[in-house]
Amino acid sequence: MSGNDLRASQRGALLAAGAVALVLGAWGGLWRMDWEIPLPGTQIASFHGALMIAFFGALVGLEHAAARGGRLACLSPACAALGGLATAFAAPHLFAASLLLAGSVLLAVLAFGNWRQDAAPHGAMGLAGALCGVAGNALWLAELPASEATGAWLAFLVLTVVAERLELSQPMRPGKVAMALLAAAALLLAAGALLLPWNRNAGAVAAGVALVCLALWLLGLDAARADLRGERQARFASLCLIGGYLWLAAGGLVLPFAGDSGPLYDGALHAVFIGFAFAAAIAHASAILPGLLEIDMPFTPLSYVLLALLNATLLLRLAGDLLGWPALAAWGGMGNAAALALFLALTAAGVRRGRRREAGS
Repeated sequence: MSGNDLRASQRGALLAAGAVALVLGAWGGLWRMDWEIPLPGTQIASFHGALMIAFFGALVGLEHAAARGGRLACLSPACAALGGLATAFAAPHLFAASLLLAGSVLLAVLAFGNWRQDAAPHGAMGLAGALCGVAGNALWLAELPASEATGAWLAFLVLTVVAERLELSQPMRPGKVAMALLAAAALLLAAGALLLPWNRNAGAVAAGVALVCLALWLLGLDAARADLRGERQARFASLCLIGGYLWLAAGGLVLPFAGDSGPLYDGALHAVFIGFAFAAAIAHASAILPGLLEIDMPFTPLSYVLLALLNATLLLRLAGDLLGWPALAAWGGMGNAAALALFLALTAAGVRRGRRREAGS
């Protein structure tokens, strides 16, 4: 390992810092849903979305750092994680948002390098996602309202996950027409997301249509369908992903009617951010974390409890949003937070078991 690479312990520390941003972001989200819970500062409620993006930025950056190594790859997750902590603990906005932007710019540079080295469709998709992340963080640095940056953040997460799934689906070899349709949907999503700050209605319609198209493409052509017949860990990941694709379609259907605030806005965003992006993180955790932390993490059947809790409470939340029942949506939000807590607990337990197993071998 070169001196510029991150050791497993350093990756773990950055992952933990990103997880702190995630927990604080969820905590602030509950406060925004009128749960009377104490806050360490009102900024975690105001900056709920930025904190979530800090976590995902650190996670994606760490994947690149583990795969590529080198100083540049290490700096990307470090900037994202530190930017999340700076945001949570009331550092000056210019400093915290600049860190987040720097992390996304470095990630885009890495994605460009990957695409240039291997001009594969998944590389182009990953680059498009990274550039959307740059746009979202640039809007956030410019102190625009969070709703103005959310579209670009959403596109960053969606296109990044699609790029990963596309890479894993290469053995299925989607045809040229299928790939052209995927590229068109991705471009429409990026265009709609970037249009949102200037023409909300047109941007929301374009992004919503693109999300539905991407969901249908993934449901029809992603490798997750084949993995349903695999071993238990692969089968669990497939169930996470297929459920996530259905939530992606639901978010796309609601988004054109959501406006920039209110219950429909909450439902559309969280269908994508929690139902799709967080479900994908859960699905890929068993494959990503062992490589990042250099340990073996055995699968636990309790993961099915996590998956059931996530989907049931998100359904409750979306029903409350669509029916105009704030109390129902609030209980769904609390359930989402419980699913997040269970995910972190199961992950920590898996890491601990893996380290004990290595120590005993």
